[in-house]
Amino acid sequence: MCEALIPLLQLSDSPRIISVSSFMGQLKNLLNEWAKGILSDAENLTEERIDEVIDQLLNEFKDGVIKTKDWSKVMAAYVVFKASLNGYTRILAKKHPEIRVNSVCPGVVRTDMTFNIGDFSVEEGASCPVRLALLPYQETPSGCFFNRKQLSEF
Repeated sequence: MCEALIPLLQLSDSPRIISVSSFMGQLKNLLNEWAKGILSDAENLTEERIDEVIDQLLNEFKDGVIKTKDWSKVMAAYVVFKASLNGYTRILAKKHPEIRVNSVCPGVVRTDMTFNIGDFSVEEGASCPVRLALLPYQETPSGCFFNRKQLSEF
């Protein structure tokens, strides 16, 4: 979907793509060393390599061996998909330097997905991506991950 919208974003004076990610998608939470190696190699990361990681996870889930293959102990699919989203953020930022592309973790927000358990209201969670959207264009980094409002490691 991002690729489809890029021609429209390029018409803007300050184009941005902000993906909602999670601290769970940080590479330190990914136990599978093979997947971590691929997703941490920012210089050689491609969409095809991300697809390889996701396909491997899905195949091992389908084969019933996911727990024996060193994927994350809790919410393996969520961790891998958010780590992949963070990787895709890096790819898009490199491919389109004129667009500020970042991913942000809003924190654990009280929503239906979290069974209304969390540290932040919806409004507080939304303030994180909105802040990135409103930063002055020239001062906005690109290809980064933010944990709430702090620049953080992938």
